[in-house]
Amino acid sequence: MKTKFNFKTTILTLLLFVAGSTAAFAQCDKTATLTSSTTNYVDDKGVVQRSKEENVIITITPTDLTIVPGDDDHKMTGKITSKTCDWKIPFKEGKSVIKSTVSGNSGDEKHATLTIEGKDGKVTLTFETEESVGKKIQVVADKFE
Repeated sequence: MKTKFNFKTTILTLLLFVAGSTAAFAQCDKTATLTSSTTNYVDDKGVVQRSKEENVIITITPTDLTIVPGDDDHKMTGKITSKTCDWKIPFKEGKSVIKSTVSGNSGDEKHATLTIEGKDGKVTLTFETEESVGKKIQVVADKFE
């Protein structure tokens, strides 16, 4: 049995794939803001050690990272040193890993890794530093745009 090659269908499928990939990738080069109302402190096994009700705002630009957990006294900012991005559905299904050197008001620098993961429409951000091995901070986005 001979299969007939359909040039138009193949080109259309390729164009749709490229358009979808470009739309998902373009999301990674835009400013994104994640807000949450609860911060969870978890151990290296992912077990929640404690939770804190607070309004958290995390802003990610193409070059910078800003984290405001509750109030400006604990604000952290830093330059993004690397970023990987793989979103099938922008801000709903996929994953980004961002590395940054952040510092707070006291000037202490931390080498941070932020993992933003979307699964089943739920977006979770996990923050960990090289300086605090085995300790992670995790928030679930109330809003991510």
